[in-house]
Amino acid sequence: MTVTAKRLRVRGRVQGVFYRGWTVERARSLGLSGWVRNRRDGSVEILASGPSEAIETLIEQCRQGPSAAQVTDVDVQETGEPAPDGFQQRPTE
Repeated sequence: MTVTAKRLRVRGRVQGVFYRGWTVERARSLGLSGWVRNRRDGSVEILASGPSEAIETLIEQCRQGPSAAQVTDVDVQETGEPAPDGFQQRPTE
């Protein structure tokens, strides 16, 4: 099992539609560590760490998002940034 970390930037109608709470639920169900937060530019940023397969599943789910979201783009970058234990929602930055 390969463990990796990726940073995602999700754009579209992704704030005010339960995107962060939805992401926390999905990431925890996949056994991932990390965090999710709104960005002031209207996007949502995610740091996810865990098995590569689980991260790829989260990325695919993020392309859809919760039912009220309209995702237009998901930018994915490899990162060496350490993730905290568990998966949490952070304040807007």
